[in-house]
Amino acid sequence: MRVVVIGAGFAGLAAALRLRQAGADVTVVDVLPGPGGKAALGWADVPSGPTVVTMPGLFRALAARLAWPAPDLTLASPLTTYHAQSGRTFAPQAALHDGLAATLAQLTPAERPRFQALLNTAREIYEGAAGTFLFAPPPGLPALARYGLRHGLAAKPGVSLAQTVQNGPFLTPFWLRFATYLGADPYRAPAVLHNIAWVELGEGVWHLRGGLRALAGQLHAEAERRGVEFRWNTRVERLETQGGRITAAHTGAGALRADAWVSAVDHHLTRAWLDRPVTAPRLGVSGFALQLRLEDTHAPAHHLFWPADYACEWADIRAGRLPRDPTLYLHLDGRAGFLLVNAPPREVLGGDREAYAAFLLRSLQARFPLAVTEARALTPAEYARTSLHGALYGRAPHGLTGSLRPGWTIQGVRNLAQVGGTVHPGGGVPLSVLSGWNGAGTLLGLPYDPLQPPTSG
Repeated sequence: MRVVVIGAGFAGLAAALRLRQAGADVTVVDVLPGPGGKAALGWADVPSGPTVVTMPGLFRALAARLAWPAPDLTLASPLTTYHAQSGRTFAPQAALHDGLAATLAQLTPAERPRFQALLNTAREIYEGAAGTFLFAPPPGLPALARYGLRHGLAAKPGVSLAQTVQNGPFLTPFWLRFATYLGADPYRAPAVLHNIAWVELGEGVWHLRGGLRALAGQLHAEAERRGVEFRWNTRVERLETQGGRITAAHTGAGALRADAWVSAVDHHLTRAWLDRPVTAPRLGVSGFALQLRLEDTHAPAHHLFWPADYACEWADIRAGRLPRDPTLYLHLDGRAGFLLVNAPPREVLGGDREAYAAFLLRSLQARFPLAVTEARALTPAEYARTSLHGALYGRAPHGLTGSLRPGWTIQGVRNLAQVGGTVHPGGGVPLSVLSGWNGAGTLLGLPYDPLQPPTSG
């Protein structure tokens, strides 16, 4: 069987490897000049998107499937250091690995009981949902009904995240922020997204030697070694169908033909190529980032600097403008830095790109001086090369049904698997790998492979 995979991000690379491992003849096309999707934008020696991984067991399992040595993963400890404008800091550690004592010691007596209760709630929601929404195929009505009967009340249907995570003025924004990992406005997110907090605070975040761009390069090299063909700088313009099947992909370099297809790009783009209606979805958040080259060498670390008013930041984003006082996320590793702020999903934004980049750098330097030798801005327009209007995770997961991701099929197209961060099971590198590995497998009738049990570390 000949299969074309559109998109060489982590979902597309995982899809190509599983298909080739099963004997398919695989070609991968991508609009970018190399592998990695969002992780491949901008300077090659500085992160441009994902900086750490969660769910380390998944990467160990993937390495085992590919007969690789176990990946070199190091637990981040602390996970992230949070900085309030008052000067207060909070540096939590992973509960399952470092315990809770050092984390709780940083909190006031009034904050500790509620923090522990919210962490337990996040774990309960996560462990109840994982077997249905993460480590399983897209759920149908029977699976949703079983989940609802067993765990539905724990997910607090009809309750907002903001109502759920009240923990005082310092910690409430801390809990709200985890919803942004799926592109949500935390003030519009459902309570069920509180489960994301457990993935980080319970199981930890991990540094991967060489970073995510190096992993993309390793997956690409392995795919090439196994005989996968890659075509770079190739933009898909239209998917031709006949009798409910895709027969060709029309690109600027000519037409491609195959027996089956995997689209590992934003599912809105796939629908547009199929000439299907793309309704104006409420898109999730985008990002405005600075890649930084640094004079000094820094150990791997993550810092987050809170604004004076977190709610005002999101009011700006809802209004379609760049935040005037944004939360600053900073990743450091060696002589490279990555500074990211939330941004509305709009390719054309008011104001000057370079002026806003300079404002962000001044804001960072005022709170965390760094010797920066060079900076490069990445705007929603750059992220729009891999997603609709630069929305990093597609549709905003607002409301209880909004948190459900579309499945791996598009109605009326029998030989297509739609995978990636905008569909089941969701965004982020681990879930994109799961989606690509298993969604592509459905084309060949391969069994579902969870790559790890839900609670493994």
